Amino acid sequence: MLKDFAKLQTFLMVIKEKSFSKASAKLGISQPAVTQQIKFIEDYLDTRIVERKKNGIILTKEGEDLYRIAQRLDKAIANSEKELLKIINKEFTFVMGSSYAIGNYILPNYLCDIKKRIGNEVHMLVGSSAEIIDQLEDKKIDVALIESPVFRDGIVYREWVEDELVVFSNQQIPKHLKVEDLMGFDWICRDENSHTRKLTSEIFEEMGVQCGSFNVLAVLSSPTSIKESILHADNNSERPLVSVMSRHVIQSEIAEGKLFEARLKNYKIERKFYIAYSKEKKHDAFVDNVVNFLLSLTKI
Repeated sequence: MLKDFAKLQTFLMVIKEKSFSKASAKLGISQPAVTQQIKFIEDYLDTRIVERKKNGIILTKEGEDLYRIAQRLDKAIANSEKELLKIINKEFTFVMGSSYAIGNYILPNYLCDIKKRIGNEVHMLVGSSAEIIDQLEDKKIDVALIESPVFRDGIVYREWVEDELVVFSNQQIPKHLKVEDLMGFDWICRDENSHTRKLTSEIFEEMGVQCGSFNVLAVLSSPTSIKESILHADNNSERPLVSVMSRHVIQSEIAEGKLFEARLKNYKIERKFYIAYSKEKKHDAFVDNVVNFLLSLTKI
């Protein structure tokens, strides 16, 4: 059993996520595969290790004992992986690809840590999610981080970070926006091919309003250009200038009081960020190390 640590890693993920389905998304495998691996462990130990409850997964007494053992093994293996990479002693450039919000506002904070973990140079390419997946398929990058679900065969996708899209402006606006509030703003919108635009439009339609009915001053493709445009807009205008953006992009300015965020009344615009890599590199030591590091980040 200990020789097949992948099943114990699945067990650890189930406990961390308190859900079989969430664990399958994090691991990049199907939910039946997760269930099968937990059943294998229970058959091997001849005891129940988890109980499914309405509020999630809980451990049995035997499961708690196994959890402590698996945690110790996981830590030991993580430390051993660092030593293994030193033995490989392979000099190369590890290339990461990211969609705009991730590449410009999240990943730069961790590039030095990733470089230290794999002992090699790390380069980063930024583009749309579709462009990044294209480059992953063309083997031009090793790991992709995307904010829109561009799913293709031959690629492993693992859920990573929760993201929320919010309405923001450089002047105070109501914290919870109604339809009439939306109609009283001037807007900068993302281009129609943007996943942010599509996701937001779906929510607006549920509210009974179309983006085409807004007073749109500009359509831009870059989150940075939208943020800068609003930062430098007249903040005394009777019609606030607003847009919709990932909180990751504007969180510093919100903390500093330069920008102000708002949410739609009775609606929340959420999405997942994904880690993606080729199935051919599923057992690549460097890819595995980087992916596990990213998944270990609990606060971003």
